[in-house]
Amino acid sequence: MELMLLVVACYTICSLSDKYSVAKLKFDGNSFTFLMAAPTALLLPVLMPFSDLYIEMCWQSALAAVLIAVSKLLEFKMSALVLTEMSAFELKAWLGICLFASYATDIITAVDVFSPFRLIAIAVTAVGLFMIARSEKGHINYKKIIIPLFFYLLAKFGYGFIIKASEPYISSYFALLFGLVILAFVLVPFVHPVKLIKEKPKGCAFVALTKIPNALGLVLENAVIATSMTNYSFIQPMIMVVLFFIGLIRKESTKPLNVIGSIVCIAGIVVFQLLGIKN
Repeated sequence: MELMLLVVACYTICSLSDKYSVAKLKFDGNSFTFLMAAPTALLLPVLMPFSDLYIEMCWQSALAAVLIAVSKLLEFKMSALVLTEMSAFELKAWLGICLFASYATDIITAVDVFSPFRLIAIAVTAVGLFMIARSEKGHINYKKIIIPLFFYLLAKFGYGFIIKASEPYISSYFALLFGLVILAFVLVPFVHPVKLIKEKPKGCAFVALTKIPNALGLVLENAVIATSMTNYSFIQPMIMVVLFFIGLIRKESTKPLNVIGSIVCIAGIVVFQLLGIKN
């Protein structure tokens, strides 16, 4: 649970800064993704002494790195498309589906055993997420975003699955590092980094500095994945709840259903952890 809270703290900082980067600094999807990947890849070596370091020179290791790059690219690209029709809260609410898929994966891979009480806790969390989504409800054209939404959810679940499945061949640290390097190089022709830095030097510097907590969060997140895919899937709902309460502190307008949904989410998360999913 402690690792999860540290990841939530790191990613909450990133979420707040990312919102500023997109809304105020006007970075497009390719530029923002490049500025996520490249600085994070440069910062990761600092965390090398605290990470597992092993790799087998085989096709499985190479495939893991490529798939990590693809999952991160899909995550950013598809979320940008989906967010044209729904709010960030609604999008994170859909991640409730990943909770069930991750729990099933933990059971199949013998990381955990089936417990109806834990399944109920997941369902309670999903209900809370649904309530939050309903509180933000507007007119959503699902025909327009159903395919991007599917691939976004696949990318979020797939990242954890790839890290877990590739453990015998490559450490999560190297899989992530090589994946981000691949992603950054693929985006170079579309972003033109030198031109980007000249046009927005302060903005690029700001985004790069905010990747410090992102790098730490990614390494800690991989440690969570090593213990449980389900715990990994709980991270996003926890971030959503934290962001909601930050909004309350800022006295941003909210709705009763949003408050109730957040409380239900917290209840589901706490009960799931108390039932001992993380040993």
